Amino acid sequence: MKFYGKSLSSPLMLGTAQYDSPAILSASVEAAQPGLVTVSLRRESAGLQAGQAFWSLVRDMGVPVLPNTAGCHGVREAVTTAQMAREVFDTDWVKLEVIGQGDLLQPDVFGLVEAARILTEDGFKVFPYTTEDLVVAERLLRAGCEVLMPWGAPIGSGRGLNNLFGLRALRAHFPEVPMVVDAGIGKPSHAVAAFELGYDAILINTAVAKAGDPVAMARAFRLACEVGQLAHLSDPIDERDMAVPSTPTLGRAMLDA
Repeated sequence: MKFYGKSLSSPLMLGTAQYDSPAILSASVEAAQPGLVTVSLRRESAGLQAGQAFWSLVRDMGVPVLPNTAGCHGVREAVTTAQMAREVFDTDWVKLEVIGQGDLLQPDVFGLVEAARILTEDGFKVFPYTTEDLVVAERLLRAGCEVLMPWGAPIGSGRGLNNLFGLRALRAHFPEVPMVVDAGIGKPSHAVAAFELGYDAILINTAVAKAGDPVAMARAFRLACEVGQLAHLSDPIDERDMAVPSTPTLGRAMLDA
């Protein structure tokens, strides 16, 4: 699958926040072998030594970078952050977050569409963090987005895929649009489920960074992506309400009463 004309080496996208140390982050990235890593401009604070050291660490990983507007709660703030991130990270790709509700970190879909329109007109390749709402998805595509990033569940919740019906409907309604399940994935089995639904990639952060063994969990997610993709390509059977014998009944032995 290509995102804005570029193929990634892996469908696993990995966040770089919340790790206990730079060494654990680096080892986790090596174990996950992600197609890209996300970075926040808020961490790369211009002029601060800690931010410069972090950016140097990320560059040394040799993995494509997707800056994000994490923590932005308004259109102007998100647009300004994206424009600053383009200068700092030297890429026109941006994961667009416009948060509208603090408890669930739910996207402000109205502000999201507006910010996406402004950024795409400014030449950005926008990855919008959104809900599974079909109407919002249509508006984002009209605004110029070529990728959708519906949430699985609230950010950091680890609940997995809350709305299977909605995610399945979104995938079916826009079969040609690259889609990434972002947020809420907590276990490798959740990742497998996303790929089985036909999604092209997943983005995770907390599930790895806050695992008891982040490096081992990073590897587990890498393998889960492979399993999920293979399962989807293998065309799983349809679910049935009634049992179907797996062994033919013709020619079975008949016992006398």
